[in-house]
Amino acid sequence: MEQRHLGRTGLRVSRIGLGTLTWGRDTDEHDAADQLKAFWDAGGTLVDTADVYGGGEAEYLLGRFLDVLVPRQDLVVATKAGSVPGPHRRVDGSRGHLLAALDASLERLGTDYVDLWQIHAFDPGTPLEETLQALDLAVSSGRARYAGVADFSGWQLAKAATWQLAAPGVRTRLACTQMEYSLLQRGVEREVLPAARDLGVGLLPSSPLGRGVLTGKYRTGTPSGSRGASERLAPFVEPYLDEAASRIVDAVATAADGLATTPLQVALAWVRDRPGVVAPVVGARNARQLGEALSVEALSLPDEICQALDDVSAPVHRYPDQDWSTL
Repeated sequence: MEQRHLGRTGLRVSRIGLGTLTWGRDTDEHDAADQLKAFWDAGGTLVDTADVYGGGEAEYLLGRFLDVLVPRQDLVVATKAGSVPGPHRRVDGSRGHLLAALDASLERLGTDYVDLWQIHAFDPGTPLEETLQALDLAVSSGRARYAGVADFSGWQLAKAATWQLAAPGVRTRLACTQMEYSLLQRGVEREVLPAARDLGVGLLPSSPLGRGVLTGKYRTGTPSGSRGASERLAPFVEPYLDEAASRIVDAVATAADGLATTPLQVALAWVRDRPGVVAPVVGARNARQLGEALSVEALSLPDEICQALDDVSAPVHRYPDQDWSTL
C-alpha cells in the first residue's frame, strides 16, 4: 500500500487507515484479529483507536495483538483522549484528564508510547493553551511521538496551530486533524481543509463512506443487521438517507457500474485522493468488509468521473466564500 507523509512531518502512514470504533462492541476478538492481520498483510500501517471505543476494550484488544499478531514497529498506533462518556460533560480537555487518559491508554495498549496522540474534540470549558500544553508534555516525555486533533473547526484548528508556533518553549506541532469527510459530508472544504493545507496539517477523514450509506446498501431499504437497523445507531445514519443523499449515491453507483467496480471503492477512492487528505480511516465489522475497502488500492478514478462526482455532491458555499460584491 502506498505510504504518505502525515502532514508536514517525517512520519509516513498507509493511505488507508484501519478504524477500531466497533472493536469490543460489535466486533469480537476473533474478527478484530482477522481485520488487523488482513490490514497488515495488505501493507496497512495506520491503526486508529480511542480510549472510549468499546469502553477501552478496543485499545485492550489492539494491545493484545501487538507483537503477537503484528510486529509493533510495523504499525503506526494512533489513539485519542478527551471524550467523556457521561451525561453532564462530553469533552474534557484539561491537562490532568488528558495526561491521565494517555497513561491509561498506554497501559491498555501494553506499550510505552503511541505514534500519534489526538485530542478527540475541542473543549470550550478549558483554555486551549492548557490542552495544547498536554500535547507538548506527552511528546516531550516520549509517551507520544506525534500529536493531532479531531473535530476542531477551522478557527479552532488555526488558533491551535498558531499558538504552538508562537508559544515560547513549545516544540510540538499538530501533525493532523481527523474530521468526517465524504461525498455526503463535504463541510470541511469550507474552512477546515483550507486551514489544514495552509498550516501543513494532514487530514484523516473519518466516516469516508458516509456512515455506510455510500456503499449503496440503503438504496432499496434498510438491511437487517446494518447500522441503520440498529436502534442505537439509526440516528447516526438517518441524516444521510434523504433525497439529496440518494442522488449522490445513485451517481456513485453509476460510476461503479461504468468502472466494473463497487460503490464502496468509488466513494473511498474519491475521498482518498482529495487534496490535503492523508488517509481515510475505514471501520469494518469483519475482515470480509475490510477486504473490499483495501482492494481500492488498485483503483484511481478517471478525471471525468471525479468531476461528475464533485458536481453532484457540491456543497453550497455562499457568503463569505464567494465574492459578496457579485451576489
